[in-house]
Amino acid sequence: MSVTLESATAELITAIDAATHEWLVRCVMKTYVQQLGTPRLDVEEKLLMAAQSSAEQGRAYVASALSSELNKDVDEQRVNPLQVLRNAVAFPTRVLQDFGVPAVIRDEMDARMMPDDVYGLSPAHWSDVQESLVEPGIIWGAAKAHKVLQRRREEGKLDKP
Repeated sequence: MSVTLESATAELITAIDAATHEWLVRCVMKTYVQQLGTPRLDVEEKLLMAAQSSAEQGRAYVASALSSELNKDVDEQRVNPLQVLRNAVAFPTRVLQDFGVPAVIRDEMDARMMPDDVYGLSPAHWSDVQESLVEPGIIWGAAKAHKVLQRRREEGKLDKP
């Protein structure tokens, strides 16, 4: 069976959509506990409600941004799917800030590359969001690379194999 860029894109979007909400809630809850300890029950309930609401907004943002970007021609795509997820950390960041969670200490390079990610939530790899994203992420990347190489060969910019 041959994998097309279109099918790989659809599978990746579906997998990311299934993982995003849980990941964004986990970002809030885990960071709160790491920075401030286990919250009191009344605070935990409010925190969880805020995290879930924010995660749903983040999931909607990710779905829209992925669909918009990945449905463009490969030569017009400027943002990759992992970057869309990195941008989505703005949602849990707002919740954490609203609950007075102090920023984490990050290394200089990380702080310079992602200055708004004050809690260090941005995923470096698919598995930082969810392990189930690794395979569709790799397949999508390979399918996109194949499409780009094929196009460059057709344009005469690369030697044919």
